[in-house]
Amino acid sequence: MDRPWGLLPSDIKELILKREWQNFTGLKARLLNDKPFPIRVGLKPPTGQLAVGDMEHFQKFIGQWRSFAAQHLIEWETRNYRVLSEQTLPKFFVLKNVQELIEFVGDGALKRSQIWETNMSPLLKVYPETYSALVKNLNTIETMNPADASLLPDLIKQLIPAMGTGKYLRALPLVGVDTKFLETYRFLITDILDKIHNNAVSNAGGLLKWLSCITKPTAWLTIRPLCEDTKARIGGFPVLQLSGDVLKQQALPAKNILVIENMESGLGLPSLPDTIAIFGGGKNVAWMEAVWLKSKNVAYWGDIDTWGLSILSDVRSKLSTIKVLMMDQKTLDDHKDRMVGERTSVNNLPKFLTDSEARIFSNLKNTDKLASRLEQERLSPDYIKSRLEAWIN
Repeated sequence: MDRPWGLLPSDIKELILKREWQNFTGLKARLLNDKPFPIRVGLKPPTGQLAVGDMEHFQKFIGQWRSFAAQHLIEWETRNYRVLSEQTLPKFFVLKNVQELIEFVGDGALKRSQIWETNMSPLLKVYPETYSALVKNLNTIETMNPADASLLPDLIKQLIPAMGTGKYLRALPLVGVDTKFLETYRFLITDILDKIHNNAVSNAGGLLKWLSCITKPTAWLTIRPLCEDTKARIGGFPVLQLSGDVLKQQALPAKNILVIENMESGLGLPSLPDTIAIFGGGKNVAWMEAVWLKSKNVAYWGDIDTWGLSILSDVRSKLSTIKVLMMDQKTLDDHKDRMVGERTSVNNLPKFLTDSEARIFSNLKNTDKLASRLEQERLSPDYIKSRLEAWIN
């Protein structure tokens, strides 16, 4: 709609839909009275010269608004035109409240508002002060199953500070409400509880901390013993997975710890005495701040490219005594015909590289882009075995 004068009912419908009803942020502001009613839109009545210049549209403008059913939404004014004499013209279209907005938009808006009412009412009957929290999460409320919405008041009644001490969120002792529901609607529930408890949940650092729940394990790494003795020490498992948080706290029963960037290279390692490999974490090296690693013989092996050297720098920032394997100039020289291109490179020189590693980093950035990366997987098993045995011995 880009009409210079004389807006018609269809123009106003299009404008209100776009500006008010389909604008989710603005709609929520209207519902919360942060953006107060009325909605007042000028209908651009014309000057006499404009009206005479297009009499067909002038007559349509007056005629369509005169026949508009909801006359209480229109403000009229009387104008005296030199050529057309006195005319009563529609000047403003005004919606005074949400109900008038819904009725004007039509059946789709009515159905939508009925969904809001259905899904909000179970909680509002018990906690009327949570209205603003529900409106804030209107997109969630709108897509909620009514059966789920009916669970909200029962759940909210049960949630109290520190009830999850020593438990994961999914292990909370809830009655009649499943814990997946709690996890699915976590942000909505946080806002509801904040309204009831004066922002206590946000002030505590979020729902998990308010409940004192254990954080769900993330950043999984693969653990693989490389000899029968170490395999026996971890319960006979040939391979297992642990989260970074667990590894940070729990020492592994081997003298030698071999950290590998990529999963495939970790699975291809040869047997090594008194050694456990940890691999597949990529950039996830935060766990290497673990105190127990300081008493171990720890080595790291990753891709030779700018990203691999950047990860190496992060590793060394956590554990300065780390030994680095197969990320040197000799390895590059021995396998230069197997190098490939790196799609994107790290811009800045990582802080915790040795002088020789820094030179490799700079050379890779300035070399032929088709040969700026040596992947771990391109090293032959005999080469890998000899370098690993040299480290162990």
